[in-house]
Amino acid sequence: MAWVVLVVAGVLETVWAVALEATKGFTRLVPTVVFAVALLLSMGGLAYAMKTIPLGTGYAIWVGIGAIGTALYGMAVMGDAVSAARITCLVLILGGVVGLKVLH
Repeated sequence: MAWVVLVVAGVLETVWAVALEATKGFTRLVPTVVFAVALLLSMGGLAYAMKTIPLGTGYAIWVGIGAIGTALYGMAVMGDAVSAARITCLVLILGGVVGLKVLH
C-alpha cells in the first residue's frame, strides 16, 4: 500500500507544481486552494509511505515522479520545448525511479 500512496503523492506533486505557477504569486484564489490541498496531500502521502519505504528511496521516487509529470505537462500544455535530449533525460529519470523500486 505504501508504494501506491507514494506514486499518488508523486502525481500530486505535479498537481501542486502546476497549480503554483497558476497562482501567479498567490494572487488567484482557486489555483492557490488547489496548490495548498495538493501540497498537503502530497506531503502527507510521502510521510505515510516513508513509514515503510527508506527515506532516500521514497524521496527520490516522489521527486522523480513529480519532475517527470511536471516536465511532461509543461511540454504538452504550456508550450515548453520538446526535444530528443529532453525526452531522453526524462526517460533516464524514469529509469532511476524504476531502478530504485526494483532494487528496494
